Amino acid sequence: MRFDESDVRIRPNKRGSRPRTKIRPAHEDAIPAVVTAVDRGRWRTTAEPGTPQERQVTAMRARELGRSPVVPGDVVGIVGDTSGAEGSLARIVRIEPRTSFLRRSADDDDTTERPLVANADLMVMVTALADPEPRGGMIDRCLVAAYVAGVDTLLCLTKADLRDPKGFLQQYAPLGVDHVVTHRGEDGGIVGLEALREKLAGRTSVLIGHSGVGKSTLLNALIPGAGRATGVVNDVTGRGRHTSSSALALQLPGESGWVIDTPGVRSFGLGHVSPEELLEAFGDLAPLAEACPRGCTHTADAPDCALDGAVERGEAGPAGPARLASYRRLDEALRRNDPWEA
Repeated sequence: MRFDESDVRIRPNKRGSRPRTKIRPAHEDAIPAVVTAVDRGRWRTTAEPGTPQERQVTAMRARELGRSPVVPGDVVGIVGDTSGAEGSLARIVRIEPRTSFLRRSADDDDTTERPLVANADLMVMVTALADPEPRGGMIDRCLVAAYVAGVDTLLCLTKADLRDPKGFLQQYAPLGVDHVVTHRGEDGGIVGLEALREKLAGRTSVLIGHSGVGKSTLLNALIPGAGRATGVVNDVTGRGRHTSSSALALQLPGESGWVIDTPGVRSFGLGHVSPEELLEAFGDLAPLAEACPRGCTHTADAPDCALDGAVERGEAGPAGPARLASYRRLDEALRRNDPWEA
């Protein structure tokens, strides 16, 4: 058989012969949107919020984002079919720089980060004074996460008709944590709701707490039509039943701010936070700790810790003693390998 070079077939390169470029499209036509929820690989967004063109748009993640997490509260750029019409699907092509990023881990031994929300400037820690019983460990852990993320904190105590809040609040007075107290009124309304509404006005807030404390009840009262399911506390275990399965960002009436409701958590691990990060969050104490001996843990029993002397000399200001006590309390919660369980 005669061989002819013209009979040779060259298999085309599946990846093409042109070199791949690292230059990504600028997507200058992308419109702004706020991520409000994540549902099975689809992101619900509010496109062009605060404008007459505001609308709800469902989007998917563009390939160029890689594995970057996109969470409620994120401000993103979307392209494609951004009409919001039924059955339409846009693409998220970029994530705008975040002002904050709240995270947690499953437990203290797990350093895998579980992103919660982005761009929140206030963490509202919702806890019941009774039914279920309050657990201070969860609040301490939330405070650590908030301090590290640079987010302000607010303690919201519910069911004050079942127990006087004074004793519980005394535990947090040294930390300087702001608070509101609520309970059901005789008319079925929520006493203290207006005080909470004032705290949330103009802010992006995230509500965190374990199941059964009344987060969904508060949200439904703050935002008529929110439709968050509410549940009851198990009489045997004293634990609440999960009624919210995913985080949801909702706009307060009058466009006066955003509230992000999160599912009731059973644990709030801090495996992703280091003691050094917590100290850095206390900007008034961190520079003073530079005088400490190498390897100093800054705990109350640490020998020659420079923080003690600096605070005694007033170098941390009049609030220095309380701030040092607050730091050490949260540091203890961080170092202790006992993730809070609901």
